[in-house]
Parts: sequence; structure tokens; C-alpha cells
Amino acid sequence: MAVVTYLEALRQALAEEMARDERVFLIGEDIATYGGAFKVTEGLADRFGAARVVDTPISESAIVGAAVGAAYMGMRPVAEMQFMDFVGCAFDMITNFAAKSRYRCGLGVPLVVRGPCGGGVGGGPFHSVNPEAFFLNTPGLKIVEPSTAYDAKGLLKAAIRDEDPVLFFEHKFLYRRIKDDVPEEDYIVPLGKAIVRREGRDATIVTFGAMVHTALDAATALAGEGVDVEVLDLRTLAPLDRDAILTSVAKTSRVAALYEAPRTGGIGGEIAALIAEEAFEFLDAPVMRIASLDTPVPYSPPLEAAFLPTRDKVIAAVKQLVAY
Repeated sequence: MAVVTYLEALRQALAEEMARDERVFLIGEDIATYGGAFKVTEGLADRFGAARVVDTPISESAIVGAAVGAAYMGMRPVAEMQFMDFVGCAFDMITNFAAKSRYRCGLGVPLVVRGPCGGGVGGGPFHSVNPEAFFLNTPGLKIVEPSTAYDAKGLLKAAIRDEDPVLFFEHKFLYRRIKDDVPEEDYIVPLGKAIVRREGRDATIVTFGAMVHTALDAATALAGEGVDVEVLDLRTLAPLDRDAILTSVAKTSRVAALYEAPRTGGIGGEIAALIAEEAFEFLDAPVMRIASLDTPVPYSPPLEAAFLPTRDKVIAAVKQLVAY
């Protein structure tokens, strides 16, 4: 085991998969000489060469389009979006081509589209988006967002080995703030499997990505007031680990879905619907959604703090939930 940052774990995953399989290559803006906007790919061009770490023009649709074509020809591309805010520029290639390819013509597209998402760093409305809900309505896509360095490495390796397209969201707030013990030997974290980060009996917080740490901080504070909160880290948003959610609901009977994207149309609605349809009899209170406001992400730090879910907001929401 070695203690590494979330960012370094991602770099390790890319390097190990490129060394393991010569079909794996990276493609994106400024990822070679510059090493990427956040330096996730730093040093990989020197190690693997320009043919496998490919700098591109500023065109997300071209990046993903080229990657899909390469996947059709037997390669295993990993396409970087400099910021996930701009993945919308490649929306057609991802949703109408890559995601439907297996259904349409029986061809898998072993493609990973990865990049930084999320707020909390003063990035403003064009560099802070959490766009997972844009894609949740597209069958054929897998969607991943890790919360730890261990999971970042294991999930990225699993995504690269998958035979279908995977959107891999990396919360930029975690890049250099989160450190974990990460094995030096090869391992993967299976896609589609949630994990309980904290056991509890009074209420469940279902969450993922950076909000896992917000939930854990809130749970620690609530424990001092006699409220025992379970924290379920989804890790993969599509496919959703329905069994893990329903098992926790049956255990605690109170649930809050915590996510950083704006409240309306977010994954919290899907979680609430799942529970209402399949575990209604276990509920002692309505499912609660804790999310950002329905506005663009502000630049101003005080306004951004008012916009985002915070530890104190989660504490207040859970208190309301358990008092119901």
C-alpha cells in the first residue's frame, strides 16, 4: 500500500492500463506536453509517446468522435474533457452514437470519457457543473463518480476494461485534498456496486463523489447529538445499485438523497421514485432531496457556499427527517 492523492490514483490507473494493454490510448486537449489542465496525465506522453497520448484541437465533439472511430477499429480510447461542463459539446456523439451502438448494430464501444466536474473551487458557471443527470436518461451509458483515491483508481481501471462507453466524472475538489491507501498490485472496483461508508440506524444518506465527505462530516456531528446516520456511496450512477439502496432503506426507514447538481431533474428524483415504488412500506418519512439551488453556479465564494449543499445544510435536513 502507498498513500496517494485522488489525482495520482487516476494517473496510476491510466499508466497501468496503458502498460497492460497497448490498445489503450489517451486523447484530449493539452494532455500531452502540458499534462492536462489539472496534471492528471503529466509524464504519460514521455513514457508512452505521442501516438498514445494525443493532443487535440479544442473540439470536444471531434475528440469523442475520433475516439468512437478508434474504438470501432479495436482500440480502447480514454478521452479527456478539460472540464466536464463542455461534455455537452460531444452530447450527440455520446448519446446518439456511442451509447446506441450495441443496440443498433451489435458493436460495443469500449470508450471512457473522463474529466473534472463539480464546484467548491470558485470556478463559476462554466467550470463547475455536475452534468450526470444530462446522461442518466440514455440507455447504453455507464456513469461513474468516485469519492476516494482507492475507488478512483479501481473504478477507472474497470471502466477502461469495460466493453461499453463509460462517463467518468472526477470531482476536482477531491483531486489534491483526498488521500488513501492504494494497493500497488493490480485491482479493480466493479462498476455498479455501491458501498456503505458509515453504518447507521436512524437515517440513510445516499450520495456519491465529493458529497460523500460532506455526508460523513455531517454524520459525525450528528452522532454527537445521538443521531446515527448511515452513508451509502453509490460510486456508479448507471447502473444504479438498487439492492444496496433498498437494503439501507429497510434498515433505517428514513432516506435523504444528497447530490451537488441542481435539485430539479437530478438523480435524487430517481432515487426517491425507486424507493417509493419498491420500498414504500419501509418508510417512516418522505424521501428528502438535498441538492444545490436551481441556478447556475456562482463565481462569488459566499454565493457559491449558499448555492452548494454543505455540512450544516445536511445536518439541518437530517434533523428534520428524523423528527418527522
